[in-house]
Amino acid sequence: MSGTKPDTLGRNRKFHMPRNFYSLLDLLLVLVAFIIAYYARYELQLIRPVFEVNRAPFEPYLPYAAVFAAMVYVNYRASGLYKSNRGRSYWEEVYAVINGVTNSTVVLFGLYFIFQPLVFSRLMALYVAVISIVLLALVRATRRIAQAYLRSKGIGVQRVLMIGAGEVAMSVLRTMIARKELGYVPVGYVDDDPERAAQDLGRLKGLGGLKNLRETLRANQVDAAIITLPWSQHERILELVQICRKAGVEVRVVPDVFQLNLRQVQIENIDGIPLLGVSGEVELQGHQRFVKRAIDLGIIVLLAPIWLTLFALVALAIRLEGPGPVLYSQKRIGLNGKPFNMIKFRSMIPDADKFREQLVRDSGEDPRHPKIKNDPRITRVGRFIRATSIDELPNLFNVLRGQMSLVGPRPPTPDEVALYQPWHMQRLQTLPGLTGLWQVSGRSDLTFDEMCLLDIYYIENWSVGLDAQILMMTVPRVLLRHGAY
Repeated sequence: MSGTKPDTLGRNRKFHMPRNFYSLLDLLLVLVAFIIAYYARYELQLIRPVFEVNRAPFEPYLPYAAVFAAMVYVNYRASGLYKSNRGRSYWEEVYAVINGVTNSTVVLFGLYFIFQPLVFSRLMALYVAVISIVLLALVRATRRIAQAYLRSKGIGVQRVLMIGAGEVAMSVLRTMIARKELGYVPVGYVDDDPERAAQDLGRLKGLGGLKNLRETLRANQVDAAIITLPWSQHERILELVQICRKAGVEVRVVPDVFQLNLRQVQIENIDGIPLLGVSGEVELQGHQRFVKRAIDLGIIVLLAPIWLTLFALVALAIRLEGPGPVLYSQKRIGLNGKPFNMIKFRSMIPDADKFREQLVRDSGEDPRHPKIKNDPRITRVGRFIRATSIDELPNLFNVLRGQMSLVGPRPPTPDEVALYQPWHMQRLQTLPGLTGLWQVSGRSDLTFDEMCLLDIYYIENWSVGLDAQILMMTVPRVLLRHGAY
């Protein structure tokens, strides 16, 4: 984040494809689809044989290929596929790909029925449609993978300055931190409130007030600025927009309404007039909680032979290592601030809690989320099971009791919650989990504020797909021990 040196990111390391590269690539892929479809129809004859009298050369199909490619281009241009894919999911792109190819195929069949050409295979036209969808979707998946890799190396990213540090800014920051593939690197924020402007948010720096905006933009090599001030400051916003433009910085303005997450906003339409309704609900609704609970129980039952066997082996190893209980119970704070006893494998010496407060003070760690490296209280077996997260396996019993979920924010201790700022409390608005978005995004390498931003993003954007993604990402993170100690 802001710890990255200015000369390693942003303007010095931008990467752009030549203009119209993707549209030309699509046209080429459509031609390739026609060639493959011709070969499949007339050479491989996959579905229906071609009699010798019906064989045709490829050349008569070239005009159809040209018309088909032109229609694909028009459809994709109209749907915005040739603009930046930021903010558009891959499946939204795939839908647009399928829609464009379908429309183009309908036009192709329309030409056939109008002109009744001697050379035209309807089966080949269907081959073209299927192959085009596969190729065009595949190239977009490849593009996203390549972009994510380049952005992870600091290539093609934008250094972003937040103007304003209120709840709207926090919402934008949550998204930037959670979705690094978008290619935004927040470098800090400025604000009219002197006290707020001087405070750091994790590794995100408070860069002072708005009066020094020109110097801040230049000193931090900012590529884009996002203004999150309330609309009541309309004239001030226009002034800031002009300052950013004169500095050659892209500028975006976030309306006040977007301090409400999408779960709180319902969109209606009355004869073309958009209406936004606000529900005030952030927590998962009844049917969503039911689905999440059903998935938790289903996975636990399905994998019971594996985790029960592992449970027995770890319990035996702890027992053989020395005296003390196998399991360790600690009071944690769960959904809506309700306390519960979380069960883990004991990974430390007996009575380790007596030394915790002193170790946290000596380590200089954030007491709201202390992670002590080389903790002398940890046993040999404990060091292994903590590094591999096996010590949290007994949390499954908390899940069975309904106190936790497989995916969610990690439950804090009461003394950690006592140090929370009001906005940190938002991470307690869902069931805590064994794994979560912050664990697969950096784990102990993240600051406490970054962890909270990711947890709140998870709550606001929960879906079955997001849970599945986090669970799948957890396995390699655990095996490679990312951020674990």
